[in-house]
Amino acid sequence: MLTLTDAAATAINQLTSQPNMPETTGLRIAPSTEDTNGPSLAAALTTGPGPEDQVLEVHQARVYLEPEAAAQLADKVLDAETASGGQIAFHLRPQQNA
Repeated sequence: MLTLTDAAATAINQLTSQPNMPETTGLRIAPSTEDTNGPSLAAALTTGPGPEDQVLEVHQARVYLEPEAAAQLADKVLDAETASGGQIAFHLRPQQNA
């Protein structure tokens, strides 16, 4: 299953902890609807999971994985970094076998 770094959990919490957002707000990852040259994923804030989504919660950060996305990310780590302007960039990398 996808894992999150502490940096990714912190970034998701920053995005989802706005006063006007429901407590169930999280980052949903699903196949992209954009016309691309291969499989791609899109991430967006949402107020809750889809009916078949896998739910991942780390340090109160919620990630909702659409089933196809969950399969694609089963061996990945989601990381994040914040640029000097405050923009958050998410990155995927392979999990390291322990």
